[in-house]
Amino acid sequence: MDKKLCLLFIFSASILFIVGAEPVEDKQALLDFLHNMNHPYNLNWNENSSVCTSWRGVTCNAGRSRVIALRLPAAGLSGQIPNNTLGQLSALQILSLHSNGITGPFPNDFSELKNLTSLYLQSNKISGPLPLNFSVWNSLTILNLSNNFFNGTIPFSISNMTHLESLILANNSLSGEIPDLNIPSLKELDLANNNLSGVVPKSLLRFPIRDFAGNNNLTYGNALSPAIPLQPPNDQPAKKKHIRISEQTLLAIIIGACVLGFAVVAAFMIACMYGKNNENELPVESKKKEVPLKKQSSDSQESQDKNKIVFFEGCSLAFDLEDLLRASAEILGKGTFGMTYKASLDENTTVVVKRLKEVTAGKREFEQQMEIVGRIKHDNVDALRAYYYSKEEKLIVYDFYQQGSVSALLHGKRGEGRIPLDWESRLRIAIGAARAIAHIHAQHGGKLVHGNIKASNIFLNSQGYGCVSDTGLATLMSPLPAPATRAAGYRAPEVTDTRKSTHASDVYAFGVLVLELLTGKSPVPAAGGEEVMHLVRWVNSVVREEWTAEVFDVELLRYPNIEEEMVEMLQIGMACASRIPDQRPKMTEVVRMMEEIRRVNTGNPPSTGSRSEVSTPTTYAVDMMVASTSVPQ
Repeated sequence: MDKKLCLLFIFSASILFIVGAEPVEDKQALLDFLHNMNHPYNLNWNENSSVCTSWRGVTCNAGRSRVIALRLPAAGLSGQIPNNTLGQLSALQILSLHSNGITGPFPNDFSELKNLTSLYLQSNKISGPLPLNFSVWNSLTILNLSNNFFNGTIPFSISNMTHLESLILANNSLSGEIPDLNIPSLKELDLANNNLSGVVPKSLLRFPIRDFAGNNNLTYGNALSPAIPLQPPNDQPAKKKHIRISEQTLLAIIIGACVLGFAVVAAFMIACMYGKNNENELPVESKKKEVPLKKQSSDSQESQDKNKIVFFEGCSLAFDLEDLLRASAEILGKGTFGMTYKASLDENTTVVVKRLKEVTAGKREFEQQMEIVGRIKHDNVDALRAYYYSKEEKLIVYDFYQQGSVSALLHGKRGEGRIPLDWESRLRIAIGAARAIAHIHAQHGGKLVHGNIKASNIFLNSQGYGCVSDTGLATLMSPLPAPATRAAGYRAPEVTDTRKSTHASDVYAFGVLVLELLTGKSPVPAAGGEEVMHLVRWVNSVVREEWTAEVFDVELLRYPNIEEEMVEMLQIGMACASRIPDQRPKMTEVVRMMEEIRRVNTGNPPSTGSRSEVSTPTTYAVDMMVASTSVPQ
């Protein structure tokens, strides 16, 4: 019996030891690192607390035996990383210290971090040459050392990193020629704004020229590729082959051509007859065609007056239904409420015509809603210029924006040759859209709701700020079925009937838009694509795990000194996209917070009582990043 009790005691003690296990050496290395760095605020790293469960920015493995991730972006750290600290974390897989004030050379003992998969040291003040032997980080997939003061050459050993997918070395002082980095796994490269010279290796010509811009002595092009010979290899002109066609073959060709010509004529006649019976249906094979509006009977002047186009006050346009029928029209896309066209009435007049489908409202209700929307005059609201109502057709006319929608600017043509949407543009889009929605909510005695906020309904005005379109149409339409509602991505969870949207559901949709601008990820599936992730849930899960810096669009990482603004914008987006309607801020408050972001970070703080008056931008950003983990799901 005593032996059994002894064994039970040993087993229990072993379980307690395992449960309470701590990576003691890793913990001490982290404490040594922090004590030797300047940091303006408390990181809650306490030797009496658990490094795996309590320490901010630290992640351990499942057994809590080793530290595998350290994420302290924009944490206000400054000074040189001391030896024998972070280099002792040999199990470390992710190291993110970007957007701090770290100085000195690249730490020598980082060569011991052989399990690294992601290294983010961008936007610091690290100087000196790059490490010579990158081969020790063979597991590394992401290496971002941009916006530092590195000099010297790019080591050839980088080509031995067979798993590398992203190499960002922009905005340094690197010189010399670019080595032949023939890495098949490499998907992203940025060597811009250095002092590199020579020619871009052939293996890297698959990357766009912007990834090498700002290197004055660097040649980009196909200079290294062999010229394609214009003559055959033996330098003799190719001989023309003369083929003799027999009479029988020639006769067969003539008969076949006649039969084919007859078939084409017959098909054309059938198509014309079919078109007369279906003149209201839009063929989608061609991009440019007449707007397929049904012509009204001209038997009486009364009929013409009853179905004329109604223009709003201040609109300088002048055209009638016949002008639209004759206009050259290009299909811009099919949206929630119908097909949209670009109509060119003449050389100087181009408008957008939206042909509404599934309108359930009667004529009186439709006209009343159009009058309410048509009276809105605001720089950030796309003005409704005119509308047309008949039993067969419902049309609305807007201004045409050459740059296209925010959705197209943000998600269109990603990859080679794409011009990214920079942070300044995204910030202006969000601020403009917020101003627009706040103004819309103040109309019609505070009863007007937009009901369809999404990136494809937002454009850029002449100042580059977001301009919201499709105001107030949701109440006129048939409700979308439940599956389509969920797939919309921007729809608030409490909305089951799209005709009954509220101010709070508009705020939710705006929050999704903000997260879309920050992450670069679309909340809706592409045409013909599979259903995408729920953007709000994904952002919340990433932030909850204290991976906030990994949320942001990789296209934004090339812009320095924007981390504080992005984190503050993330906080606003998550608050707007709260699952509980009552916990979402009002749009007037959202506008104030967004405009405050830019004032805080340009050294022009708002007056009285703002948190920015008692916190530096860096500490404020970190506080918000921490607070964001508690946003209701």
